[in-house]
Amino acid sequence: MDDVEVRHLPDNLPQLFADDAGGGADGRADGGAERTLSVPLPEGDVVWPDPGYPQRQMLLRPAFWLSDDPVDGDLWARLRGEHERSGLWPLLLDESDQPWAAGQIAPEPVSEIGNYVPHAFMYEVWTDYVDQAVDDDHDDLAPFGRHCPGPAPPGALLDDPGVIADRHARTIAARAPSLGLAAVDRGADAIAAVGWQGALNHNEWTAPLAAVLRGWEERFGARVIGLGFNTLELSVAAPPVTTRHAVHVAAEHWAFCPDILFQGPGTLAGYAEEIRGKTWWSFWWD
Repeated sequence: MDDVEVRHLPDNLPQLFADDAGGGADGRADGGAERTLSVPLPEGDVVWPDPGYPQRQMLLRPAFWLSDDPVDGDLWARLRGEHERSGLWPLLLDESDQPWAAGQIAPEPVSEIGNYVPHAFMYEVWTDYVDQAVDDDHDDLAPFGRHCPGPAPPGALLDDPGVIADRHARTIAARAPSLGLAAVDRGADAIAAVGWQGALNHNEWTAPLAAVLRGWEERFGARVIGLGFNTLELSVAAPPVTTRHAVHVAAEHWAFCPDILFQGPGTLAGYAEEIRGKTWWSFWWD
C-alpha cells in the first residue's frame, strides 16, 4: 500500500457530508474534509433533489454523487474496500436518468433509521395484511398463517461478506449500471440517504426499510449492491441453507417486499426454495 497515493476527496464530493458547523439531518458531524480516497473516479457530479419532486426534508447539500457513464464491478469492489476511510458507500444504479440524474429522489435523515424497530415493522405489515385479506386460512403465508413469526435467526457465514459483495457486484455490472456514491456509515443507510423511492407503493417512508436492511447486514452478512427505479440488489454471505430457516427468512422478505411473493411463486414455501442457499437477494416493487 506504500505506493498508493492517498488523496482527500476530489472536487465536490466533500459536499455530501454534513460539516461541524452545519450539523446535518443525517447525524454525521465530521464532514468530508478529512476523508481520503485512493481510487480514481470516472467523470461525474453530485446530484441534488429536484425541488419540484415531493421532498421529505430540506436538504442543504447534494444527496449523492453519480458517474456520467457505466462502470465495472471491479471499481465498485475497490470503492467498497475504501469505504471505512472515504465514508462513501458505492451503489450500482440502473436507469440513471430516471430517477437518478433527474433528481427524482426524496432523501430522508439517516438519523431517523434508528427510530424504527425491524420486528415491529414486520408485525405491522403482517397484521395489516391478515386483517384485510379475504382468505382467512392464509395458505400463502403457511406455515405461519395469521401469526407473524418475527425475525429469523442468523445464518452461518459462507465467506467474508466483502468477498461475496464484490463477486455479486461484478455480476450486476454486466447490466452497465452507473456508479453512485452515498455518504453513509453503512450500506443499509444508503437507500434513505440517496432518497430512493422504489418501495413507495408499499411503504411511504424508506427509513423503516433501511432499518430492516441493518438487521440483515448483522444476521445474514447482507450488503447493499445496487438500486434501480423500483429494485434493490443485495449480496448475502450467510443465507439460510435449510428449508425451515429459508421459510422463516422468506416471511421477513414478504413483509419487506410483498410483490416478490404475490407476483412470484405465491407461497412462502415456494419462495423459500428460491432463496435457500443463494448468496444474493433481489427485490422489486410494483
